[in-house]
Amino acid sequence: MSTENTIIETLQNADKPLKAGEIAELSGIDKKDVDKAIKTLKSEDKIFTPKRCFYAVK
Repeated sequence: MSTENTIIETLQNADKPLKAGEIAELSGIDKKDVDKAIKTLKSEDKIFTPKRCFYAVK
């Protein structure tokens, strides 16, 4: 499974928006890779930022 898919799955399973560090911790992916994937997912409009530094699935 790709990093982006893992992040989307992690966000879907969470009951609240998560910070990048929390996503990294829950998914087991390195935070640097999470940051890169978040940038990609935001540009593809698959996730959004409900408040500063938190991410959720659209």
